[in-house]
Amino acid sequence: MPMVTQSDPGSENFGIANAHTMLRQWHDPTLQGTLQHRWMRTKKNVMPEITWSQLRRRFTPGFETYLDRGVQSGWYDCSNTLQRLIFRWVFIPWLQRELDGYKDRVNNSAKRRDRNKVLPHGVPNLIYESPEDFGALDFKIILEPSAIDHVRSTYIDPDHAVFDLVPREFGHFIQDCYHELGRPPVNRQSAWTVYLHLHRTISRLYEQLPPVVLADDEDDPLPLLENHQDLPFHEDDDRDYYMGGVGRGLGLDESHSQQLDELVQDDEPDVGDNYLEGLDHAGLVVWEFSEDEDEAVVDEW
Repeated sequence: MPMVTQSDPGSENFGIANAHTMLRQWHDPTLQGTLQHRWMRTKKNVMPEITWSQLRRRFTPGFETYLDRGVQSGWYDCSNTLQRLIFRWVFIPWLQRELDGYKDRVNNSAKRRDRNKVLPHGVPNLIYESPEDFGALDFKIILEPSAIDHVRSTYIDPDHAVFDLVPREFGHFIQDCYHELGRPPVNRQSAWTVYLHLHRTISRLYEQLPPVVLADDEDDPLPLLENHQDLPFHEDDDRDYYMGGVGRGLGLDESHSQQLDELVQDDEPDVGDNYLEGLDHAGLVVWEFSEDEDEAVVDEW
């Protein structure tokens, strides 16, 4: 897990802040009394907003068009309870699989080089697995299963309606109907067809439908952990600031700088004297500086 989580301010994010703080303190008791979550105020939530913007631009439009087709064709009316439940049951798992696939593509693709970026360049998953190969330090925390169990038992009610796509009795009923249809795959070509077939089957068996009680979406807000201070925030004269969790929110110290220097030294090519024979200089030749590189070049791994 990361050292800190971050989000926009808002009570809807208190659960994330509480759970992550408890997990961090489980593995490092010296963090007691500090919230291991950053509230990204005044437009500082830059990276998540960029990622969200890219998702909206690259992923969303085609799916919105596909979903609108059902509304425009008169197949789906959000005010119709039965249609809404069937829609949830069919489309949410499919859309989740598509989002997972998008996530995997992004995390396994090299990003365009940015000479203004100080973080490592390369394929995100490779950087995550072997940061030292990219001249970076590894700060991720390996979780103990008992810690996850403890936080889950503290904050999660497994019987809460949020964990059910549809009310459970209706879920069993629609699952039987899906089996009756032969369990057709749900994908971009078939999703609306499966939805319509299920709607037709369930309408035919309407008298057998179990009573459906929709859960109240309004829950009491989860309170933020008491007696916990925010991590320190320092902005220098150039308006640069550190929002991570290293050094209890203060950033790298001398020992971290030394480790980075050692990584650079270990990565330095071993050029012996025999390689310098006949050369009129005493070192490596740099043919091109990074700022002279083609901006369209991407990392290749």
